[in-house]
Amino acid sequence: MLVDYRPEPFTNFKDEKNRTDFEAALKKVESELGQDYPLIIQGKKILTEEKITSLNPARMSEVVGRVSKASQQQAEEAMHAALHTFEKWKAVPGPHRARYLFKAAAILRRRKHEFSAWMVHEAGKSWAEADADTAEAIDFMEFYGREMIRLSEQQELTRIPDEDNELYYIPLGVGVVIPPWNFPLAIMVGMTTASIVSGNTVVLKPASTTPVIAYKFMEILEDAGVPAGVVNFLPGSGKEVGDYLVDHPLTRYISFTGSREVGLRINERAAKTHKGQKWLKRVVAEMGGKDTIVVDHDADLELAAQSIMFSAFGFSGQKCSACSRAVIHQDVYDQVLNRVVELTKEIKIGDIKKQDNFMGPVIDENAQNKILEYIEIGKKEGRLVHGGEKGPAEGYFVQPTIIADVAPDARIMQEEIFGPVVAFCKARDFDHALEIANNTEYGLTGSIFSRNREHLERARTEFHVGNLYFNRKCTGAIVGVHPFGGFNMSGTDSKAGGRDYLLLFTQAKLVSELL
Repeated sequence: MLVDYRPEPFTNFKDEKNRTDFEAALKKVESELGQDYPLIIQGKKILTEEKITSLNPARMSEVVGRVSKASQQQAEEAMHAALHTFEKWKAVPGPHRARYLFKAAAILRRRKHEFSAWMVHEAGKSWAEADADTAEAIDFMEFYGREMIRLSEQQELTRIPDEDNELYYIPLGVGVVIPPWNFPLAIMVGMTTASIVSGNTVVLKPASTTPVIAYKFMEILEDAGVPAGVVNFLPGSGKEVGDYLVDHPLTRYISFTGSREVGLRINERAAKTHKGQKWLKRVVAEMGGKDTIVVDHDADLELAAQSIMFSAFGFSGQKCSACSRAVIHQDVYDQVLNRVVELTKEIKIGDIKKQDNFMGPVIDENAQNKILEYIEIGKKEGRLVHGGEKGPAEGYFVQPTIIADVAPDARIMQEEIFGPVVAFCKARDFDHALEIANNTEYGLTGSIFSRNREHLERARTEFHVGNLYFNRKCTGAIVGVHPFGGFNMSGTDSKAGGRDYLLLFTQAKLVSELL
């Protein structure tokens, strides 16, 4: 009997056995670095001459793996393989498809530290961040499997005499899944398994900086018995392969998580119909954020300061939910700013294989250069109070950076930096703080720290974000607990990890029979 869903617990690394086990997983992964990985189309493994080389961002000389790079011809083959498989896969009952997810989740749970260790190497995640990523991947499969069972049950309708009416949720078709590099396991797994448990087949184009972890998950799907062609693994360039897949007339939907610029490009291209296309393509997009923590004058200032630090600098600020804007009531502005600076000075930055390093590298050289450019802009727009430079030279490190006294309309208050940079802005009062909080084109996450119930209730209705938190950090959404997705330029408010999510990958069919 299937037990009720419960989120996967995080690993307690204070326990000596857990530390020893994780260190063993790191060594196991180190022994497997530098291998070549193929494309997978209809279950066939295809090695290509052109490769995507994945590097350890904390140690640029270390090759994590070389992954075959697909051409447009192989993208065409993958689309037809997915379409061919769809005709059989869509007929598999939803509860049966769910069992594949439960099996995959069980395999991943047994190999939890191993997959986390791959993310330490390939994405530069700390032990705790990698462990949370793997736990979330398990959660997505456990949750979506149960959701598919629920959607497969008889749906409630208003009944009338002399008719038998039934509503079914059926799959859409072939989906193109384009996940991000910052949650290279969790979000990739969530997007992919939500698609296939709903009865669709997938062409998976993993992020070019983290393709090895995606390949490792393909091995889990194979071990779980998922039929060949249900998920086709197709690493490649965005402009050559990504655009081709988005434009393809057989593509029924695109599930994307990434930058605003790429998301808008996908949305625009998907809106155009092509010869042989029978449908309006559906786009499910999560496109980033510019997230604000507001601190009221009567807040728990220590809790607020710690939450700003963890939200801004966890995983080097490379989360769409990261706090990049701290809007502080003028009466407590200096106190909060000074405390965040004190906490930030305690951060250890370096090779994230060492457990005591809280902050690792950013993902690659382009990210590092972009962040440093924004820091230079920030120096002109405000007062640099901490950081502002590169970190250790062997990797793509950037120091945790705090820029104070920034105007609400400054560039570093408006544009997504996606790195360890937080801007502090002073608010005259709570009204002014809410006005600043809502002055961006994004609307993903936000937090309010206040003891004033009236202010919290106003924020509940007036702070326009998809995920709003009171007196806690603005990162760390848990599957089934905090359905995740944002407003405005943050995307289509997909609410991943919520009870509405699978509806995005299905269509409702009503069958009515006169008795």
